[in-house]
Amino acid sequence: MPVISAPHEFNVPDLFIDLKSVLGAQLYLKCEGFNFAGSIKLKAAVEMIARGELSGALRPGMTLVESSSGNLGVALSLVAASKGYRFICVTDSRCTLANRQRMENLGAQVRIITEPDEEGGLLGARIRHVEELCAGGEGFIWLNQYANLGNWMSHYRTTGPEIGAQFPDLDVLFIGAGTTGTLMGCARYFRENQPSVTVVAVDSVGSVTFGTPPGPRMIPGLGTSVRPQILDDSYVDDVVHVPETDTIRMCHRLVRHGFVLGGSTGTVLSGAQQWIAVNRPERDILGVAISPDLGDHYLDTVYQQKWLQDIYGLDRDELSEADELSAASRATA
Repeated sequence: MPVISAPHEFNVPDLFIDLKSVLGAQLYLKCEGFNFAGSIKLKAAVEMIARGELSGALRPGMTLVESSSGNLGVALSLVAASKGYRFICVTDSRCTLANRQRMENLGAQVRIITEPDEEGGLLGARIRHVEELCAGGEGFIWLNQYANLGNWMSHYRTTGPEIGAQFPDLDVLFIGAGTTGTLMGCARYFRENQPSVTVVAVDSVGSVTFGTPPGPRMIPGLGTSVRPQILDDSYVDDVVHVPETDTIRMCHRLVRHGFVLGGSTGTVLSGAQQWIAVNRPERDILGVAISPDLGDHYLDTVYQQKWLQDIYGLDRDELSEADELSAASRATA
């Protein structure tokens, strides 16, 4: 029986969903949303704060400041509340209402950026605001998830070994690319311990992370408008870019099977399906994909009919028809 004294001490390390009946491939989904922060970002938040404390850069009474599209902000809010730190999250207008409310209820101050930077987009504007905050007074510390080694080290120590222990014969691992902490930590782990595993990064169309042109992105989580400093392409075997409409279609396909998962998960699984169709059409593959969060963070966006219609012109009937066609295609394959 697990017994904890702080909320960040709890996490479910070994829950996987067999998606063969949904996607028609031997693909398992590692679910990372079952903790008190509701996402995989709790691992990075705990590691970065611990490293700050150990180095002496983070001391009692200081204020944490971080740029986040939502999930890391929630995770840092939780750990900060548990440890007695103040926390300011600098986010932007794409952050979901659910995540903003979670942060505020945990005692964080949320600042929303609405005007993008000319070159760095909304992310660049967020980072500039963080730098201005930290330069304006004593007692502020920016953990900087885009450059902090603790971001990827947390997954090198936990997520990678958790997958490796369950799947010693793993062929390919699909990982969403946001700040690239999960990607870099797992890729480094498997390069050193199971080098036969193919590591595929899944990114959003419009993200500049892997050198593709910038474009509008409305779903928070994956993708960047400024390349993360911790990214090392040499650890990545392949990259797939997914349009947001495909993300939404995958999320709604999953929910019709009873799995209410996050937008980032929809992106990762859409990318995995695309990669398998091109590279392993015979489906002789053992794959794992990482699900960063659950769908409750996206009830007012990805699963909200008006939002889908306003942003993408999609309606539920169209999404249902697409899923039925996909199911029929799998049945006759």
